[in-house]
Amino acid sequence: MDFTEKTLHKQSIYKGKIIDVDVDEVLLPNGETSKREIVNHTGAVAVCALTPENKVVLVKQFRKPIEKVLLEIPAGKLEEGEEPKSAAYRELEEETGYIAHDLKQIADIYTSPGFANEKIAIYFTDNLSKGKVHLDPDEFVEQVELTIDEIKDLVQNQQIEDAKTLITLQHLLSVYNHSK
Repeated sequence: MDFTEKTLHKQSIYKGKIIDVDVDEVLLPNGETSKREIVNHTGAVAVCALTPENKVVLVKQFRKPIEKVLLEIPAGKLEEGEEPKSAAYRELEEETGYIAHDLKQIADIYTSPGFANEKIAIYFTDNLSKGKVHLDPDEFVEQVELTIDEIKDLVQNQQIEDAKTLITLQHLLSVYNHSK
């Protein structure tokens, strides 16, 4: 069966700083039509950074859509035309002050493909030096560095609620446990 939905009509209903929203009328595989509300996003990057002391660098920040503070790996959106790897280097230093000397891509993930096209490129580095934090004027984060055992406890006790962070930390724990 061909599951493709053909777009019959696209209506842009919102153009914002971070997202745009469209409503598409689509032709379904069974010949019927339906509406799809789509959030368009330029994409993002995230970095799992391990310090020379073998600590994972995380940030705490308030997330307005869910009205709570989350513990996350450093991340940020791509600028127009920016390559993901360049953005990953930039975001890590901006949010944590750490400069990565190399990055290895570990995954590309779609955050919520049922309604959004946002894709996050996730990277890993354990080759860091200290730089300087450069937060955006509307960005407020607190850096946290945790041991692998502390990360394991957070994951096992379901205290990581951010999907990109949970996926990345589970990957890190899997690789770390296999390398011991």
